[in-house]
Parts: sequence; C-alpha cells; structure tokens
Amino acid sequence: MAALTPISRKPLSLVIPCIAAAGGFLGLFVGTANGSGFLGILIGAALVAAMGWFFITVLKNENLSKWISIAVVAVLGFYFGGIPGLILGVIFGKLFHWFTYWLYEGRYRARLLPYLTPGQVLWHYGFRVICGAIFVFLITPILVVMPLSFNAQDFFTFTPEMLRFDPAGYSLKHYQDFFTNNEWQRSFKNSLIIAPIATVISVSLGTLAAIGLSQSHVPGRRAIMAIMISPMIVPLIISATGMFFFYSDIGNWLEGTLGLPKTFVGYIKVVLAHAVLGIPFVIITVTATLVGFDRSLTRAAANMGADPVTTFFRVQMPLILPGVISGGLFAFITSFDEVVVVLFVGSASQKTLPWQMFTGLREQISPTILAVATILVVISIALLTTVELLRRRSERLRGLSPG
Repeated sequence: MAALTPISRKPLSLVIPCIAAAGGFLGLFVGTANGSGFLGILIGAALVAAMGWFFITVLKNENLSKWISIAVVAVLGFYFGGIPGLILGVIFGKLFHWFTYWLYEGRYRARLLPYLTPGQVLWHYGFRVICGAIFVFLITPILVVMPLSFNAQDFFTFTPEMLRFDPAGYSLKHYQDFFTNNEWQRSFKNSLIIAPIATVISVSLGTLAAIGLSQSHVPGRRAIMAIMISPMIVPLIISATGMFFFYSDIGNWLEGTLGLPKTFVGYIKVVLAHAVLGIPFVIITVTATLVGFDRSLTRAAANMGADPVTTFFRVQMPLILPGVISGGLFAFITSFDEVVVVLFVGSASQKTLPWQMFTGLREQISPTILAVATILVVISIALLTTVELLRRRSERLRGLSPG
C-alpha cells in the first residue's frame, strides 16, 4: 500500500481554484435548470471553494469533512430537485470531498511515474477528463430517454410524479402499445425480415471482397477498397438519391419483364440497398482480422491437397470468424436503424421500425417512440457487447493478448 501514501501537500492556491472549477461545472447544470446558468456557476464555485478551504484550514479532519460535504450538498440537492436531487447530492458531495483531498494531499501522483513533469501530469488527467466529458455528453440523451419511456402520461418530459418517484407516475403502457399496435408490429416485422437478409448478403459479399483485397497481387486494390467503403463515407442523402434512380429501373424491369409482385419487388430493393450500406462495415472488420492471418496455413492446406473452397471453410474461416461476425453485427445494426434510404427506395408496405418512429415524430408525436427507442438501445448494447467479446477472442486467437 506504499504507493497510495500521500506524496506532498499542495498549496491552497492550486487546490481551491481547481475544486471551485468543479463546483462551477455542477452549478452550471443546476443553475440552468432553475433559470440562470451563470448564477449557478458562481454559487457552485463559491460553495465548493468555501467548503474546501474550511475542511483544509479549519476542520482538519478528513473523515468528518466527508460527512459534512455529503450532508451540505445533499440538502441543497433536495431543496432544488427533491428526492432525485438528494441522491445526486449525496454522490456529488462525496465526490467533491474526495477531489479536494486528492488534490491537497498530492494523491494524484501516487500511481504515476515520479519523474513526470507537471505538464505531463496535467495532460495525463486532462486527456481523461476530455474523454469522460465526451462520453457523458454522448450517453446523457440515452439516459434521459430510457426513464421517460415509463412515463404514465403522454408527455415527453418528466412529470412531478416521476420526479417524486411516485409509482403512479410510472407505467408500461407505452411498451404495451408497441406490442399491441398493428402499425408498430408491422414495421417491427418488416425490420426483422429486411435486416437479417441484408446482413447475410453483406457478410457474404463483404467477406469475399475483403479476402480478395487482402491479396498483395491484386492490382489497384487501394482504389477498389476506397470505392467499396464509399457508402459509409458519402453523405447518406446522396447515396439514397442515387439508389432511388438505380433501383427504380431495376424495380420496373422486375415488375414489367418478370411479372413479380410490386410488394415483393419493394422488399428486394430495400434489402439490396441495405446490403450495400452494410458491406463496408464487413470489409473493414474482416480486413482488420486478416492483418494477423498466417498465410502459410492456406499454403500448407493446398500442399495437403485441399481445394480453395475447402481451405476457406476449414482453415481460413474459423480464424477470421470473429471479424466476420463483428462485421455482420455492424451490418445488422446499420440496416435495422436505417431510415433515409428506405424512405427513398421502399414503399408503405416496407415501412420499417425507424420509418415508423420518424412518422410518429412528424405526424402524431406518439410517446410509444420512447419505448421503441429504449428497446433499440438495449438491442444495440447487447450487439455491441457481443462485438467487443468477439474482438477480444480474435486478439487471443491471433496472440495479441494473453488468454
């Protein structure tokens, strides 16, 4: 535990401004919620700076100061935000106390190399603060939508009952509407039909393209790669416009020449369009997996008499399978969440879940959208977790990380 002992106490001229900045950052949110962000910054900075100065120079008792900090911030949180504010106040009170002594006692250097300069230490923690702030601003909208999906009222805002944690303010009626409403269920079934088929096509073509482009003897492979991944670079509205004209001609030919039903042709167009959007993700993930692939294995299989197809399925595919599955999951998410292309290429019969959500926002402002958004978030988290597990497995198979 010697590494955790305080290195040296820092001057108040360093500690007080830092904790005041932290208090002002919290005060910005509290003040904005109550009508004055600037006043919130001033009050938050002054309050936290005063508490820090009192704890260090007057009280000089770290354990007692922790409980005082928690109590003061919790009381203020309850005054401004009720029970949720009380809970947040307890958390931030303990956080401010820890931050104060973490700076004052020099504990921020305990796990760093002793020869780092102050500038290097500042960059070490500043970089982590920037990454944390980006993460917070990205994840906050999701954290707001999820509890709102349980709102008992048809509002897109938190009701007083929800803020008081009153059970009467919460309900599953929006989820019930999603699972019982014919419009929502039809669009959900369309997504479940289109996304898997588009994923299979994307994985098949994308994997073959990645294997071909990974060969060093292929002429112009960099230009071909750029063209293949262009759907994820070009603005989606441009791709959707081009697909509209391209697949319109194909649809007319399928209906007029082959006599296929219009609804079936609509599904074909949407599936092919989504497959085009998913192929770049498969190419990128499979190409990254092929970087560590040992080419001598395929040559050894050929020397043993295996044909290229057998070599691919028995030797190459098992080793690149994590990358293939990861690319397939990304292609599935892309197809399942896509709305712009299906608006251009599809018709009312191919209305997908994102299309129905877009319609709900534009025409009837249905709160069921919140429930659907929460379900999609849960599905996305599950799929991305699977991708991360597969990535780690791929690294272990290639010897890039310990087993």
